[in-house]
Amino acid sequence: MRIAIYAFDGVTMFHLAVPQMVFDEVTRQGLDQWDPVLFSATGDAVVTAEGYGVAGLAGPSVAETADLVVVPSWHSDGRPADAEIVGLLQSSHRRGAAVAGLCLGAIPVADAGLLAGRAAVTHWQGFDLLASRHSDIRVDQTVLYIDHGDVLTSAGTASALDACLHVVRSRLGSAAANQVARHLVIAPHRDGGQAQYIERPLSRPDHEPIAAVLDWALRNLNEDLSVERLATQAHMSRRSFVRAFRVSTGATPAAWVRLRRLDEARRLLEVTDFSVDQIASECGFGSPTTFRQRFVDAYRVSPSQYRRRFGDPADSPGR
Repeated sequence: MRIAIYAFDGVTMFHLAVPQMVFDEVTRQGLDQWDPVLFSATGDAVVTAEGYGVAGLAGPSVAETADLVVVPSWHSDGRPADAEIVGLLQSSHRRGAAVAGLCLGAIPVADAGLLAGRAAVTHWQGFDLLASRHSDIRVDQTVLYIDHGDVLTSAGTASALDACLHVVRSRLGSAAANQVARHLVIAPHRDGGQAQYIERPLSRPDHEPIAAVLDWALRNLNEDLSVERLATQAHMSRRSFVRAFRVSTGATPAAWVRLRRLDEARRLLEVTDFSVDQIASECGFGSPTTFRQRFVDAYRVSPSQYRRRFGDPADSPGR
């Protein structure tokens, strides 16, 4: 896959590095041949926000053949995108390339008209600007990324990692995304429905007893994981547990359990030949019918269709 990443004067090193690191790792791990290339509006060097010069950039013509065009961030003042980048994004989208606006990179994507009538997300400091400039866009303040298939936007800063891993997952499957995440030592999947933490402190990742309950639940997905059972496991009242769980994870216990069960179901569909009935049981769904319904609601494909797309035909039985 050919990926063109837009570099401009004032971009931060982190934002510029994230899509390169994630997408390069796909090739380094031998999962597929992905080729991310940095380009600037003129092909000339750019100076980052930290004062470093980045040379050896391609010109804008590289976007003409890219499968994915990424705007990794944008100017902190939210200035309107100039005609050149707007035209480049529009022409890339017209010929069928996907377009991603990470963090404040959602702003030029919106300026190009690619989000009209759609939902989008950006860094929380850009919510009001994006909403006021483009009243036809529904700015969602509760998610880490939104993928429309042809256009993707992500929330602030580190959410770009989640969005790029999502691109890997959607094209190569969750096993590939997990492998990339493992080598980069980052969380393999923070779902797009997890809220941004806005101007409030993050809970400690090792916060007890919630962290212990999360570990226990992941080892026992086939068991009853009702709120009451989880609260009992944490030795907390139901009300206190739900409040602490939401602060720690950004999700309700029921939503978190459902997503983890679906994650495990995808993994089993990819790397085993277990039947749908077996996977439903292994992952704690009440019945195969419930499993199929939950899976289709989440991914818009049936478990069987997902397996045909991402499963390994060389898998030995029950691996």
